This record gives sequence, structure tokens and C-alpha cells, in this order.
Amino acid sequence: MLNDRNPACPLYRLLLALPLFGILLATPALAQEQSRRPTLQLELGSAWQERNKVQIPNTAAADRFQLDSLAGNGPWTSGRVTVNWPLNGPHGLRLVLAPLAYEEEALLTEDIRFAGGNFDSGEPVQAEYKFNSWRFGYHYQFCSANNWQLRIGATAKIRDAKIELSQAGVNAKDDDVGFVPLLHLSGDYRFNPRWSFHFDFDGLAGGPGRAFDLGLRLSYALDDNWRLGFGYRGLEGGVDNDDVYNFAWFNSALISAEYRF
Repeated sequence: MLNDRNPACPLYRLLLALPLFGILLATPALAQEQSRRPTLQLELGSAWQERNKVQIPNTAAADRFQLDSLAGNGPWTSGRVTVNWPLNGPHGLRLVLAPLAYEEEALLTEDIRFAGGNFDSGEPVQAEYKFNSWRFGYHYQFCSANNWQLRIGATAKIRDAKIELSQAGVNAKDDDVGFVPLLHLSGDYRFNPRWSFHFDFDGLAGGPGRAFDLGLRLSYALDDNWRLGFGYRGLEGGVDNDDVYNFAWFNSALISAEYRF
């Protein structure tokens, strides 16, 4: 019988351990293979306006006012579509379509000069806000260990923004379509084969403005293809230059559905 004093014992134990060792090696490989599959994700949520301060133009010719006090805090329906497409090795591409807009009517409590228009207190005003975001990015997976997968990259963002006020024949608006480069960070942590945590971040600060988009999500795998999740998303940023002063902050509670091809 084999025992600790038998010279063959170490080899015997090694032969017994080889299948388990193979499973341990295959598990992270399988997880990495699954994570490298293309994914399509739909995110739906309710967005609340924490802050939205506006002055257009950013001179003495206009008034600085709280658009959140005028239009309210919400909630409004929000959503986005995200496509992740892996390339060779740790490289990948990402497409994000994230519209955000609302329209509200309120009674003005003070006169407002905005974008060349004069709006009188005591009269109803229609307020429209839009901040759509269309993004295309590249990411590199630099870590895949201890149940973590971490990625870093860059995002090219097209900003489609508009603020508009209307009142009894008076209409004034400021709209802008522009390009914004952003840093991208994202990652996943697997608690077990079913449950996982995910975060994604696009953001950059500098010059006259900043932009931050942070998503946190807990998801559950229904099967090999479908995952459902819930979590939080925060959007914050704005610009302060001669033409525009606008800084806004939105919080969203979200649910998501993801399909892995």
C-alpha cells in the first residue's frame, strides 16, 4: 500500500491531481473565451436630474438659472444600446447609442434672458433639454486573473445637445453637435458562474469642460447566451466658455438585458 514513506507516493498524488489541475486551467480559459464573444446589450432606466445650471451666452447679456428648478427633477425614461465586438487577442471595439432628452412645462417665477430671448415671470414656459451621445471606442484587456477582467481604451464621442425655451410667441434655443475624446475603463468580476459585477466608465476633464459617464451593474446569467442585470448610471459634466455655461448631473436606476452571440 502506498503511504508517505513510499517513494512512489509523490508521483501517485500528482497523477490524481492532474485532472483537477486541468479543470482549474480550463475554467479561466473558458471564462475568457466566453467574455471574448460579441455582445448586444439593451439598457433601460429612469433618470433623475440632480443639477442643471444654464447661462447662454455666458455673458452679462443672459441670466444664469437652474433648469432643474424650472423643469423639475424627473424621472424621465432613459436608455442605451451597447455593442461590444472582440478582435484578435485582447483587443476589442465598442459602439454606444445613448439618447437622453425631456420636455416639461412650468410657470416662471422670475424673468429669464436666454439665448437672445426674454421670458417673463408669471407665464408658462416650455423647456426642452437634449443630450444625445453617440460613441465608438477601442479597448484593450490588460488583466484577466482572480475572476477579474479589466480593460482600458479610448472613446470618440459625438455630442448632440440642445436647450430650448418657448413662451407665447418667444422661442430661443442653443444647439450644438461636437466631437469629444474620452478615456475608457471597464471591467467584470465573476462571483460564480451565474452572478457577476460590471462597471464601465467614459470620461475626461480639462480645459473649459468635463464629461463623466459611470455605470455599475450586477447581472445574472440565465443561460450561456442571456444575462439580465440591474444597477446605477451617473452622467455629469458640462462646459464653461464665452458662449455657453451649462453643467448637469443625472442619476439613473437601470435594468439591462445582454445577449452573447
